[in-house]
Amino acid sequence: MSRLTPKWNLITETNPKSPISEGYRMLRTNIEYSSIDQSLQIIMVTSSKPSEGKSTTCANMAVAFAQTNKRVLLIDADLRKPTQHHIFGKSNRIGLTTALFHQKELRDVIQHTNTDNLSLIPAGPTPPNPSELLSSKRMAALLETTKGMYDVIIIDTPPVLFVTDAQIVAAQSDGVVLVIDSGKVKKEVAFKAKASLDHVKAKLIGVVLNNINRKHADSYYYYYGERNDA
Repeated sequence: MSRLTPKWNLITETNPKSPISEGYRMLRTNIEYSSIDQSLQIIMVTSSKPSEGKSTTCANMAVAFAQTNKRVLLIDADLRKPTQHHIFGKSNRIGLTTALFHQKELRDVIQHTNTDNLSLIPAGPTPPNPSELLSSKRMAALLETTKGMYDVIIIDTPPVLFVTDAQIVAAQSDGVVLVIDSGKVKKEVAFKAKASLDHVKAKLIGVVLNNINRKHADSYYYYYGERNDA
């Protein structure tokens, strides 16, 4: 049963009054108000490279939306190195890949979490062709179906500069949040990540800066909306 034990705590659940939890709520609010004329129902989260905190950001952002009584679905589309099942302490035996290969019905791969209003589709077994699977008609149909079931769909994807998976999902999303480790990622790498998203005409709705030096910043995040200098 150890595989069902969460590897780390979700701070938005365990310490909702902390400054970091407040940062996630600010992120949620800014996303909600970043587009007046277009509904942001499918939100993709990515980073420029691994270990920037995108999956943790993704999970806490999903909890923050669920805490507003919205029906939230978190999809782990990082099929090469999935993390969300670890974060929530769920099995990854079946998941997104299982549904896309029609081995299980969609309803069978959706798992409830300990957070009210928040459901999870883990990545499932690693396929030999992640990019092709994510760009398939089956993936498009799955997203269309879930749009009728949930108010907000948040998708965790691989780093955008390493494989094409994130670009593929970004083209199917209403908005993209880019997570940057401010202590490790150089400005030119961040611009390259943004350019990769621009290439598929993705709508970049915000940038999350992790590991901000708190001596020079008042909060855990800066949120930029649609600024060109993201």
